[in-house]
Amino acid sequence: MPSLSRRTLLLSAAAASVSGALTACSTGSGDSDVSNAGKKLAPWPAYKAASGPKPDLAPTEAGVQAGYTAYPADLVRSVSRTPGDGSTVKVMSVSFGTPPKPASANRFWAAVEKALGVKIEYTIVSQADYQKKMATVMAGDPDTLPDIINLFSGFVLPREAEFVQRRAEDLTPYLSGEAISEYPNLAGIPTHAWQDMGRVGGRIYGIPLERPLPGSTLWLNQGMFTDAGMKEGWTSEDFAAVARRATSGRTYALGAANGSLFGNAVHAAAHRAPNEWAVTKDGTFRHCAADERYKAAIAFQARLRKNGSYYPDSTSVSQIDLTTLYYNGTVGSMQDGFGAYLPKYRESQGKLTPAAALPYSVDGTPGGIVAARRSFGYTVLKKAKKERIELLLRILDYLAAPFGSQEWELVHYGVEGTHFTRGKDGSPEPTKLGEVENNTNLPLKYLAEGPQVLFVPGMPDAVRALHSWQQKVVPHAIRNASNGLQSRTKNAQGTTLRAMLDDAVTGIVAGRLPLSEWDAVVKKWRAQGGDRMAGEFAKDYAANT
Repeated sequence: MPSLSRRTLLLSAAAASVSGALTACSTGSGDSDVSNAGKKLAPWPAYKAASGPKPDLAPTEAGVQAGYTAYPADLVRSVSRTPGDGSTVKVMSVSFGTPPKPASANRFWAAVEKALGVKIEYTIVSQADYQKKMATVMAGDPDTLPDIINLFSGFVLPREAEFVQRRAEDLTPYLSGEAISEYPNLAGIPTHAWQDMGRVGGRIYGIPLERPLPGSTLWLNQGMFTDAGMKEGWTSEDFAAVARRATSGRTYALGAANGSLFGNAVHAAAHRAPNEWAVTKDGTFRHCAADERYKAAIAFQARLRKNGSYYPDSTSVSQIDLTTLYYNGTVGSMQDGFGAYLPKYRESQGKLTPAAALPYSVDGTPGGIVAARRSFGYTVLKKAKKERIELLLRILDYLAAPFGSQEWELVHYGVEGTHFTRGKDGSPEPTKLGEVENNTNLPLKYLAEGPQVLFVPGMPDAVRALHSWQQKVVPHAIRNASNGLQSRTKNAQGTTLRAMLDDAVTGIVAGRLPLSEWDAVVKKWRAQGGDRMAGEFAKDYAANT
């Protein structure tokens, strides 16, 4: 990898999709060195909630988020001194925004550099190009690695855990147990995020990006679905009938994007199928594809597609274009992450009222929701001397400032009067410059971030609705039992194996394959690596519990 200029680099190529795959309890072909089996496990960092304003809507231990119906009037200060020493720090992360202006012409960038006390050389990799670029970086010269690297959870990177163990600094001495108290904002990251990030070889190598419990969510045009007869406590038959009534002419109740398997995650959860992997009481790992409830969800989706409820181009439209179709009323719903609530509410004002769908029941059984991996990825540090690692951790501690702090406001909104002004309720409102210079285009939030809270500027009713929805659905969240665990087969073959199943789901729902083909696909998947993954996850699970 060539040396990085201070200008932002935007890197291009192509990428594939996520995660790993299936069933059984066979033992696999042995563990690689990254497994936690047989290793002494480093204690998780000692959690201590960072100080900040009290929320208006209380969080729960089960996973309902804290809610703020108004922006805090008095911001706390969470960092006592400038963390940097004037040196240059090279960082690299995924991005879902557009390329930012270069540092020399970017006042947001300059303000963050001043607050951190360092010069930032930022390599930004678009989501579409991330997997290919990261494969190149991971295989390259270790001396040219950036100081701080974001490992995004949206892809199975080749031999990711092996790369981390070999090239990244072991952060156990700095973060394990009470050691993390040197970095109070990092100590405010909840334990569930560290657990879902996981250990490598028993050690702690990264800092997780905490995320809320709800994952993939069906976002509705509330008016369209209410007019078509949506009601709380609906069944799968009710859902199908409402979707059919809401579809007319060139308006379709159900939107879906390329790669989403027609919104399969939401429907699989409603059918109470495993969220990828489930674990039995005896420690056996079983994958959703071997579960009859998952097969039933595919059949239900095929029925919805056949009766015309889905947007016709659901196998080809991009997520970005689908979002436009949602806002303009062409589609009445779309699957997206729960964290997408903020743009959903802000960008749809005056057009529609967004709502997170309550799951439908199936054959009398209440439907579930997708529980997200509580770590949206994690950040690792290039191997360095102790003093350098401590400096980098101080920088990340600043970026992990909690909501309601001065540091959080700077990193998320920039400088008052330049990047934002205050609304009537005190909420930051981006200026025209702030719509260009921000932490979407300069994605510092993917290096470190404090715990997520519910907050929609100037829209207290939206916050109340989201908090109420979480109270209803969080008890029915279905977790992926493999989160935080190591599998050598998944590290090596996860993308290929996942594509085998995903292609079959898409083909069946689209009507290109009969449902009767599914069992043969699952059998092939198991033989080519699914059973090995099951055994490897079971072994690592036993070590962690």
